[in-house]
Formats: sequence, C-alpha cells, structure tokens
Amino acid sequence: MPDVRRGVLFGVAAYTMWGLFPLYWPLLKPSGAVEILAHRMVWSLAAVVAVLAVRRHWAWIRTMARQPRKLGLLTLAAAIVTVNWGVYIYAVNTHHVVESALGYFINPLVSVLFGVVLLRERLRPLQWAAVGFGALAVLVLTLDYGRLPWIALTLAVSFGLYGLIKKQANVGAAESLTVETLVLLLPALGYLVYLEAAGQATFGHTGPGHAALLVGAGVITAVPLLCFTAAAIRVPLSTIGLLQYIAPVLQFLCGVLVAKETMPASRWIGFSIVWLALAVFTYDSIRAARATRAARNRAAAQQATPEPEPEPEPERSAT
Repeated sequence: MPDVRRGVLFGVAAYTMWGLFPLYWPLLKPSGAVEILAHRMVWSLAAVVAVLAVRRHWAWIRTMARQPRKLGLLTLAAAIVTVNWGVYIYAVNTHHVVESALGYFINPLVSVLFGVVLLRERLRPLQWAAVGFGALAVLVLTLDYGRLPWIALTLAVSFGLYGLIKKQANVGAAESLTVETLVLLLPALGYLVYLEAAGQATFGHTGPGHAALLVGAGVITAVPLLCFTAAAIRVPLSTIGLLQYIAPVLQFLCGVLVAKETMPASRWIGFSIVWLALAVFTYDSIRAARATRAARNRAAAQQATPEPEPEPEPERSAT
C-alpha cells in the first residue's frame, strides 16, 4: 500500500506539472514558438542524459541498436511529438490555452477511436455514447469558434498517435525520450544555428534569465515524464486514467483565470458536453475495471479451493 500511495503522488506531480505548462511558455517570449521548440528538444536530451548518467544506465543502448523496428517506431514518435509540442507552444503563446485544454480533454475519446479503427477493438455501449457526446461537443465548439477547433484536434490526435506508437515500441520513458530527442537533435541545432546566423536568435541575447528559462524547457519536459513512469509501475491503469484529467483541468483554469480568455455561453455548453462525455467514459471504465477484477478474484478463489475427494463406496457384504 505505501508503494501505491507513492505512485499516486508521483502521478499527481506529473499531471500537475503538465497542467501548469501554460504558465511557463509565455515566460520565454520574445522567443518564437519554433525557437522554443528547438531549445526544448536540445535541452530535453541534455536533461535525460544527465538522468541516465546518474543512474549509470547505458546497457540498453547496445540492445536498442539491434532492434531496427523499435528505432523506427521511436523515430516516428519523435516526428509526431514534434507536431504536438510545437502546436501546444503556439497555442499557449497565442492565447489559445482553453482550446489546447480541450485537446487533452478529448484525447481519451480519440484514443478509444484509434482502438476501434486501428486495433479492431470493440466498444461497449457506454463507450460509444461517450464518443458520440465528444463528437457533438466538437460540432458545438466549431459553431462557437466559427472554425474547426484545429488546435484541440491536432493535439488530441497527435498525442493519441504518440501514445499508440510508444505502446507498440514498449521502451522505458528515459530511454525512449533519449532516442526521440537524438532523432530531433540535428534539425533543432540546425535551426538554432540558422537563427544565430540570421541575427534572429534570442538565446544569449536577451539576458541570462531568459537563457536559463530556455534551458529549463528541457528540465520541465524530462521531470514530469520520469514522475509519470514512476507512477505507472506502481498504480493500476484505472487510477492513471483518473489522474490524467488533472492536466487539462489545470490548463483550462490557467486559460480562464490567468490568461483571461473569453468564454461565451456557447463555449461553456460545448465544454459541458465534453465533460459529460468524460463522465460517462470514466464511469464505464471504472465499472469495467471492477468487473474484471472481480472475475479474476473469483477465478483465483476457484483455483485455490481444492476439489473434494470422492467418498469411498460402501463395502458390500458377502452373501
């Protein structure tokens, strides 16, 4: 039980840090979204290599080099997470924090759809109801924004694909992030060198505090990921599923209370439908997890109970 409690604390820490990201990226202005993204790639690699050095964990490199399929999957994951990171930074720094929160609210529903389309999974009736409410919410918010909420949809789809690919690769968090950021290192460094040559770079030209914040982008990328890994190995998946809503709730609050983004009545209606969809989805997930756990307990009890020995037949007296 203490180990589970620590896992929950690690999970809360990870999702809280992710939820407070909208407070960090605006501090990096006047850097543009792409420059911030490039620095995030470079300094994330530095941070995760430092973690691996402390742990003296290098043996996996030789094993990974012999697995081209996993390397290919992580390369694809790197490209997808680049889109996710870039769009998210752009959204926060252009005052679309609420829409970015919407993307992470609907992400579980998008992941369920990927399961149906790509993995041929069958949905339960309540899961279909949740997906239907999610589609209705997107329609309402499209009418509200006057356009398709492309930021939210891009974040949801890219993060869903990223999770799906990472699941197929089945590589630890630190090792995976190392490979992904190595893949992204040369393009990121190339872009930063180009900015420096063009006289458009902000790193080192806007004061030491700004440079420290750009370096910190790597730290705040690696730390919550490592906390999440520590949580995932200690607590049930159903608990992680509940904790994941901490991040978009905090993002939403940052958008409404800190960034003061407008929330007309029609937008509140759209978000309310999303929250209804998530309530249905969560209820169904908890109910299914309990049913599965009860079935396992029954099966274990049946295996533990020895079968009664047959009673000996009564002796027949000789006649």
